Amino acid sequence: MKDPQEFGVLIVGDEILTGKRTDRHCPHVIDTLRSRGLQLAWARFTGDDRRRLVRELRQTGEDVVPVFCFGGIGATPDDQTRQAAAEAFDAPLVRNPDALAMIENRFGADAYPDRVLMADLPEHCALIPNAYNQVPGFSLYDHHFMPGFPMMAWPMLDWVLDHYYPAAPVQRQERSLRVFKARESGLLQLMQALVERHPDAGLFSLPHLGEVNTLEIGFRGEQGAVAAALADLAACLEQRELLFEACSGASDAKVIRRPAV
Repeated sequence: MKDPQEFGVLIVGDEILTGKRTDRHCPHVIDTLRSRGLQLAWARFTGDDRRRLVRELRQTGEDVVPVFCFGGIGATPDDQTRQAAAEAFDAPLVRNPDALAMIENRFGADAYPDRVLMADLPEHCALIPNAYNQVPGFSLYDHHFMPGFPMMAWPMLDWVLDHYYPAAPVQRQERSLRVFKARESGLLQLMQALVERHPDAGLFSLPHLGEVNTLEIGFRGEQGAVAAALADLAACLEQRELLFEACSGASDAKVIRRPAV
């Protein structure tokens, strides 16, 4: 397994693309990673078409980040993720004896003839235990395949992180300032200068339109780098006599209530 600080998410299922269900995995993964000092690099959504899913997995397999894949590992005809993973990573689909034992122990005679199909997994994959119903997920080439049901998948996500990806030794954070009556176009040169002076802090800019237009400017990264960049930003805004206040955990930043006279 890699030792990353970023991850990808692949959500599988026609029901997401048709609007019959709303994805809940992406927000949960973001929150879970953030609590461990990790973050999401990208997210993709795809349907249950096996050919398209194979293409997606081959592409994500070329990335440098591990991938959490939710959905499509069941036994019904529209569940194609197990088969697509086997094809994408050139691993024959075989009946995994450990997965078979788990399913037989849980369901007994009712495991046959259908539930045992969920023990047909890519050869040499590692199992992800499922405390909810004992039907495991699996890991293959830094891709971790879990069911689409949150009550099953989210404890499995925690298990994968606990066993393969420890919390980041250097905690990342996000801090920002809200600037009033400001436009991105008027602060582009300032933001570019901040990027050049603080290369280890990732700058972001979010306009908010309303009765009073505001612009949230902040940084993501290691604590020291973010603190230095935010202090620099606050000093520049004060020099320009712009109204701003702290947000997103930046409570120690100076707040200007009105422009200097």
